[in-house]
Amino acid sequence: MDAVVFDLDGVLVDSERMWDEVRQAFAARHGGTWPAAATRAMQGMSTPEWATYLVTEVGVRLTPAETASGVIGEMAERYAEGPPVLPGAVDVVREVASRYPVAIASSSPPVLIKSFLAATDLTDVVPVAISSEQAGAGKPAPDVYLLAASKLGVDPSRSAAVEDSTNGLRAALAAGMTVYAVPNPHFPPDPVVLAHVTVLRDLSDLPAALASAPPGE
Repeated sequence: MDAVVFDLDGVLVDSERMWDEVRQAFAARHGGTWPAAATRAMQGMSTPEWATYLVTEVGVRLTPAETASGVIGEMAERYAEGPPVLPGAVDVVREVASRYPVAIASSSPPVLIKSFLAATDLTDVVPVAISSEQAGAGKPAPDVYLLAASKLGVDPSRSAAVEDSTNGLRAALAAGMTVYAVPNPHFPPDPVVLAHVTVLRDLSDLPAALASAPPGE
């Protein structure tokens, strides 16, 4: 293994529900009607993609740019109080980073990724942090993982990815990475996708799983 790339939302921060709450409340205030499939559909989308989805599918009566600005502004306010870092996540990143180059490949906008890194003192530990809006298409497209690997200077096929959602797992698999899943208990991944990855009970199991990976993985 030449590098390890972490997702952010749902893996290092317990923010999937926060995104959902903020988007639903924002949509309700701006004329939208929340479809049952909206929450899962937007998981992994880049900022331009989910902002457009809120306008075209949910019915928000604003432009995509106005929608993105409004939702991200509310998320930034919540992060200003301290990002909802998952227990033990920072220790795991530091332990993994002591053995491998690490990166973050997230669908969150850059401002929230930077906020997380600053709040956890991981800015110097994680040299590459990529938002899908910097990479092109959001997850399940592999773009953000491929760009993260490129920035690290490693072959994706010799890299590991750590994900929690169906679209994130699909993205990492499409990038050709060895994929570890820490299933999100609030939005469980598709069992069909989980069958193609290594499922961990908890993020704290990751260092041992990496150490025991067979040669070539």
